[in-house]
Amino acid sequence: MTKAQLCQHMVRHFQARARAEGGRPLRRDDAREFLDELYRLCGRELANEGRFSIPKVAKLVVVRRSQRRGRDPLTGKEMLIPARRVVRARVSRLVRDAVEGQL
Repeated sequence: MTKAQLCQHMVRHFQARARAEGGRPLRRDDAREFLDELYRLCGRELANEGRFSIPKVAKLVVVRRSQRRGRDPLTGKEMLIPARRVVRARVSRLVRDAVEGQL
């Protein structure tokens, strides 16, 4: 699902809800702004704290990978892969169960 499709889904969902409750519907720009701010907040928290949680969806954690030996895929020569930080996602049990239930 692309960002545009996700925004469109949120707009449709909250328009139906607003009609039922008599509230203000969500605009596409509001949904896009929400996703952009979530992205910025996620990056800032991962850089500062090393973890970020999206309740009932996933927990993102920064993990340090140590320096290791590997092979250059083009030449086959042995090379040293430098240490770096990577982001790992731990998907929540609710999401895993939802996926299992649909198989």
